[in-house]
Amino acid sequence: MARIRYFAAAEELAGRAEETRSEQTLGELRRALTADRPGLGGILPRCAVLVAGARTDDDTPLGTDTVVDVLPPFAGG
Repeated sequence: MARIRYFAAAEELAGRAEETRSEQTLGELRRALTADRPGLGGILPRCAVLVAGARTDDDTPLGTDTVVDVLPPFAGG
């Protein structure tokens, strides 16, 4: 199961700082999060989503102990 960590506005919209999920790819995870949490779905397309610390595409597999960070756009410098 992948460990999903939410930051800033993504945490607020998800209603939690982190959770574990069983989706097999990043694309499946994005679709499931959008369906499960419509508020998060509104910001998710603008978020940086990092798998094991790197930006990847939706075909990226999510394995056991994979860490996925959901980082909304930040203002400021």
